[in-house]
Amino acid sequence: MKSIYRIISVAAFAVLFASCNLDLIPKGYMVYDENQPAIQKASDLTGFEAGINIYFRSRQLSVYNYVGDLMTDSFNAAAEFGNNYGPVHRTNEDFTAGDQDVESLWGNFYTAINQYNLAINAANTIPDKELKEAAQVMKGEAFFFRAYSYLYLARYFGKQYDAATAATDESVPLVLVYDQNARPARSTQEKVYAQIKADLDSAAVLLAEVPGAVRSQKPTIDAVKALYARYYLDIKDYENAAKNAQDVIDTGLYILSSTDAEFEAEFLNDNGTEPILQCAASLSEAPNSLDYYTQLRTVDGENCFNPYFFPSGKLVDMYEAGDLRLKNWFMGGGSDSYSIFMSGSKHSNNDVKVFTKFFGNPAYNSDNKRLGQTAPKPFRISEMYLIAAEAYFKNSQPEESLAALNELQSKRGATVTTTPNIEDIYNEWFKETVGEGQRFWCLKRWGQGYAKRYGQTAALSEKLLSTGEYYVDKAWAADDYHFLLPIPNYERKINGNLSQNPGYGLSTK
Repeated sequence: MKSIYRIISVAAFAVLFASCNLDLIPKGYMVYDENQPAIQKASDLTGFEAGINIYFRSRQLSVYNYVGDLMTDSFNAAAEFGNNYGPVHRTNEDFTAGDQDVESLWGNFYTAINQYNLAINAANTIPDKELKEAAQVMKGEAFFFRAYSYLYLARYFGKQYDAATAATDESVPLVLVYDQNARPARSTQEKVYAQIKADLDSAAVLLAEVPGAVRSQKPTIDAVKALYARYYLDIKDYENAAKNAQDVIDTGLYILSSTDAEFEAEFLNDNGTEPILQCAASLSEAPNSLDYYTQLRTVDGENCFNPYFFPSGKLVDMYEAGDLRLKNWFMGGGSDSYSIFMSGSKHSNNDVKVFTKFFGNPAYNSDNKRLGQTAPKPFRISEMYLIAAEAYFKNSQPEESLAALNELQSKRGATVTTTPNIEDIYNEWFKETVGEGQRFWCLKRWGQGYAKRYGQTAALSEKLLSTGEYYVDKAWAADDYHFLLPIPNYERKINGNLSQNPGYGLSTK
């Protein structure tokens, strides 16, 4: 039975090869037999590399971004949001271990991890010496993708890393070798983070000769350093977090956008100078969508915004009038843009802001419409400035921290901080990474909750928002149990060795 399932898994994996871009896809597909080396010729290697890149980029945007922002204070549900992501947004009794969004995060990342494991094993068992050497870059990419996946999962399902308790704090199961019959228990945060470090160390060696490049569509040594920076920030090794972030900054390859034209190139046309890694996207292979923030609806022949979520007043109020992010990521629902259609009426009020950072590249739609599809950018240089600023500050290097923070602020048109302080750094994280799913992780890392996510004044007056205890009045304490997502019920039903996170009980709702 195990052999059959492996063949099915890899055959399905291989079918995906037929749709990858940039001449990476061999025609047809391979069939995997566990008793034979999976990679026996160059086209097999090309197929495996294409496949793991597809799995990585398909785990970007959409639900993989939404959850971390909608649970926090970044957005407010619209009056007619149709309960889309409602349990995640409210985090009340409706948010249970049966939540489909949580199941998607868990299940889809483990499906991808299985493919990365198969790719690593396939690279290790190539019989031809020359082909085996050629496979080392693909193997390095698989280690990088696996490290990324486990860091993502650990941040959601495990406690914030604490060296004093990491040896006993439960994290997620470590699955490094395919076994259909295995029922792994949850590993500790110490073991999971050690594996992330080991995978990054392997990727660093295998990708050492893959130079960084702006908008690289595959992992480079700079992308490895960027992921190291995230990892070290999580474990509070601030010296190494700052060092890796600064190393990427110091390449001089990745330039912060500082004009309207540069913002348009970056966030509309996917042709900017910030991405350390930017996944492939095209008309024939459009990326996952983030259209719940904009969603166009045709009313009387006019395209109108009909979003499920509006940016919170708390978020919008953080930007100064001259901040390029306010101008380029938030469109007013009035005469200079699209009207807002809600509750059967059009609303034309420029004071109501719609979140348009991910409005979408029209090149990915045959009718030239913007539908929330943008090339995924898992790592941008702005994050490296934020990591450097935070890590330097917490490593008692205020001057270096201020320099990194000021560079980002000045390029974005914000007032620069003059006296080093952690609150300004935290606020820049909020303003810069909104929509990228990082708000949840930031609050968790800082040990902070949030006060009520109040709505935009104009949106409230126009009655465009859902209101009440679980919406605009929602608040989280720093020790709220929702900072640990539930282990999905389905996974626990098929694997009795998985324990549940506190607060979710035995709910099967």
